[in-house]
Amino acid sequence: AKANASVLVEGPSGTGKELVAKALHDLSPRADGPFVAVECSALPATLLESELFGSVKGAYTDAIDRAGCFETADGGTIFLDEIGEIDPAVQVKLLRVLETHTFQRVGETKNRKSDFRLVVATNRDLARLVREGKFREDLYYRLNVIDIHLPALKERPGDIALLASRFLKEYAKENGGTVTGIDAQAMKALEDYDWPGNVRQLRNVIEKMVVLSGGGKLTLEDVPLEIVGSAALGARSGATAVQPPAIPTVPLTTPDAPLPAPAPSSLADVEKSQILAALATAKNNKSKAAIALGISRRTLHRKLKDWGVK
Repeated sequence: AKANASVLVEGPSGTGKELVAKALHDLSPRADGPFVAVECSALPATLLESELFGSVKGAYTDAIDRAGCFETADGGTIFLDEIGEIDPAVQVKLLRVLETHTFQRVGETKNRKSDFRLVVATNRDLARLVREGKFREDLYYRLNVIDIHLPALKERPGDIALLASRFLKEYAKENGGTVTGIDAQAMKALEDYDWPGNVRQLRNVIEKMVVLSGGGKLTLEDVPLEIVGSAALGARSGATAVQPPAIPTVPLTTPDAPLPAPAPSSLADVEKSQILAALATAKNNKSKAAIALGISRRTLHRKLKDWGVK
């Protein structure tokens, strides 16, 4: 944080790359200066160039005299998100800015100078883009002075409880403070989930749970069904999957109930098979089956009603 070198933050979408950039700024001698963030993938090349470097009146249709982000970031930090998406022509100009800390507004010949620290981020493999000729090699090395890699949330499951608790406090405060925590079963379901959307998805899920809950501690009842179902499967992409419990082929004592499928082909089939198997093992005692499954009796009754099982 105390250095002025360029930083490349790599990692999947939703892992918090902009938060890393902001932390670098806040912990640096530039903390009192501006932090300017630019989403490079949101703008076409022509607009991105004027956004970064500014423009003068008459440079193009509707152009006005305006400072660009590099000029605005003087004395602070500029953060370029999704750097791998920028046009080759803009890459050339960006390389010059990094080498000289000077630039020209679009439509002028005057050189302007800015004292900035550059942090960039990408969810793409820049080294591979360089090999494929889609990203300038000289620019890549100028950007990649310091490399910070953010792993996917599924690769750091120990962070889930910390993040969930942090988000819960935030959203509980925003929504009246009636939610007081997360119980062990609900937290286990969150920790066992794959989180393809990473920290951003976890944050959204916690907000949803807090808003829809009736207060008190969040329980397994408050965890979205898609997360509970995936957790039951042990669906960890890129990690050794935890196999679901063996499904016994003992029929239910109720004659009108279907047998558990021995080879389920979908998540819904697996969930149904496990619930029916638990009922068979509990000799159709729904309270015992619910305890064994780690769900409430109310949830069990609702699912059985949906399946037409008495």
